[in-house]
Amino acid sequence: MAASVDFKTYVDQACRAADEFVNIYYETMDKRRRALARLYLDKATLVWNGNAVSGQEELSKFFEMLPSSEFQVTVLDCQPVHEQATQGQTTVLVVTSGTVKFDGDKQRYFNQNFLLTAQATPTNTVWKIASDCFRFQDWSS
Repeated sequence: MAASVDFKTYVDQACRAADEFVNIYYETMDKRRRALARLYLDKATLVWNGNAVSGQEELSKFFEMLPSSEFQVTVLDCQPVHEQATQGQTTVLVVTSGTVKFDGDKQRYFNQNFLLTAQATPTNTVWKIASDCFRFQDWSS
């Protein structure tokens, strides 16, 4: 992130990236689960309701164990992460919440936080998940 570019530009970039990412992520989760691990960095970590899974191979195994799903995202928020916190790496924090129904289970509320990092390729920039934290939000009545 060059100092000459203003903060609003980074926020706009973060919002575009987050919007695009969220559509791809949840569609892949619901319809093309086998491809989901490719959205993660090789050494990425997922914390799923307090259980950590690291690395693409372990992530693939984990996602294949999950029953089929239907996610509905109702809230999306994002912000660029300051480059001092990420050694100059372009990074975006994406926060989602909504409902999910896994096959054989009742519909539940969830929230999920992603740390996305920009990976430059010769032709474009690809956003990869560096960190992912998923939680069911079960409110006691």
